[in-house]
Amino acid sequence: MGPTSITIIGKVACFGGLRYGHPMITGKIDEPTHFGFQTVTTDEKPRLIRAIFNDVAVHYDLMNDLMSAGIHRLWKTAMIDWLGPRKPGRYLDVAGGTGDIAFRILDRLNENGPMTGDNARVMVVDASESMLRIGRDRALDAGIVDQIDWLQGNAECLPIEEQSVDVYSIAFGMRNFTRVDRALAEARRVLKPGGRFLCLEFSHVVLPLLNAAYDAYSFKVLPTLGEIVTGNRDAYQYLAESIRRFPNQKAFAEMIGAAGLEQIKVRNLSGGISALHSAWRI
Repeated sequence: MGPTSITIIGKVACFGGLRYGHPMITGKIDEPTHFGFQTVTTDEKPRLIRAIFNDVAVHYDLMNDLMSAGIHRLWKTAMIDWLGPRKPGRYLDVAGGTGDIAFRILDRLNENGPMTGDNARVMVVDASESMLRIGRDRALDAGIVDQIDWLQGNAECLPIEEQSVDVYSIAFGMRNFTRVDRALAEARRVLKPGGRFLCLEFSHVVLPLLNAAYDAYSFKVLPTLGEIVTGNRDAYQYLAESIRRFPNQKAFAEMIGAAGLEQIKVRNLSGGISALHSAWRI
């Protein structure tokens, strides 16, 4: 399988045959959860998230550049630098539909000449087929005809075998999951012993002087910019709200530990606007 095809897993099934909505994945069906500042059910939230990303997929990468003034590229470079992908391995990038992190991993792996075979592959899993199609098309445009597998699937019940990947990476996707604890448990499940977990996510500002300006920008500028560029103001209102609902750096590190991952380290970027969390399956 290569970048010309997308394996559709979606909510139909995942590894082990569970289905989305199973209590093991989401807890009680239809129990309350948050969608930004709104309260929705656990059954509703995944559909709302997919609808947002399907709608903004075409403009997703452009909006990342505009709303961060390109700084997201520096954050992702910091992520790849810390990951340091040099050795052949099986890499899994979750919620990475447009391929941004996958391409960066492959660039590092192939710096000294292209690696071949199953020992130098990136699997991209995303809930949004539209995002995956953007990533696949970007791969084709760049002449990447192998080394990437594209799977539509649920991060809370991954279509990936147990202890089968060397690296689990995720950038700006964790806060969108219905049950973060379940997604973290899945990360540990699919990692081999000695495997690396690395998450880049919006976090909580640690510089008091930056906090007020960041709030004003998030709630006033971002939704307006989103409306102008994508025609979807609500998607970027949700973005600002979801960031505020996500656990702070310490609390998220504790969740990672509770999932059974170890040697947890945190690095703040741009004063805590985003943060990197690293851990290992021992």
